[in-house]
Amino acid sequence: MPGTEPKRPAPLTRRMALGLGAAGAVGIGAGLLLRPTGPAATPLPDTVDMADMTWLEVRAALEAGWRTVILPSGGIEQNGPHMVLSKHDHIVRSAARRIAQDLGRTLVAPVVSFVPQGGWEPPTNNMAFPGTIGIARAAYEALLEGIVRSLKSAGFQAICLIADHGESQAPQSAVASRLHAAWRASGVRVLHVGSFYAAASEQEAWLKARGETPASIGFHAGLADTSELMAAHPAGVDLSRLGGRRGGALAALGASGDPSRASAELGEAILPLRIAAAEAEIRAALPARS
Repeated sequence: MPGTEPKRPAPLTRRMALGLGAAGAVGIGAGLLLRPTGPAATPLPDTVDMADMTWLEVRAALEAGWRTVILPSGGIEQNGPHMVLSKHDHIVRSAARRIAQDLGRTLVAPVVSFVPQGGWEPPTNNMAFPGTIGIARAAYEALLEGIVRSLKSAGFQAICLIADHGESQAPQSAVASRLHAAWRASGVRVLHVGSFYAAASEQEAWLKARGETPASIGFHAGLADTSELMAAHPAGVDLSRLGGRRGGALAALGASGDPSRASAELGEAILPLRIAAAEAEIRAALPARS
């Protein structure tokens, strides 16, 4: 809430020995690869990122009740002269980690970097800027569905989709609704966590209460998301590249508002507003997480 100190995640101290289940078999092509039983117990590393775990560690986590997973979506797009193309990826990855830590017994899947960005011929929206990589909505939906089906196949029972990009919201919601309806009877739940993106309005209100205006806040690569990236990935921001430009002078460079007013401290104050909104939605939708 406005005026409160930002909540910082507690250090992870989850290294523990978790027992493994019986051996299974995994089909590969026309043959079978027998799954080894491994040692009597497998320790979990101090991370919630699935990509940094071995498959044995993921299986151990599942068997210990870590059945909730967050699937974050970012985007590779222009973000003005002062921010890297991967802004969305870094922000949503950082947020997903904090959400997973707060929820407990939750892992984070790798970030989906490729999302709808506009048309190609002629280039529209973000596709008008070199470096932006966009895919069709149908391709994005198919990509999300394949990942979600993989997570379900692994044994996850609550799959939470969180996107940091505007054009990802509708297709992500469609995939989540379709799969949730198909699997609900089996106890598998798929959630479009739309409040994470929608809570940008709370950030705007928070900033206005502290003297900022719509002109200084901007709507893309502006004050809010520049501050968020400075908190999540400081190396991705170089304010000196603004060259004193702001507002209309930044429009042709793919930015708006007054990003020169951004700071990591501001990012640490406003990003928790979106994190809290996402956590509240997940807890309300998945009260009996397993």
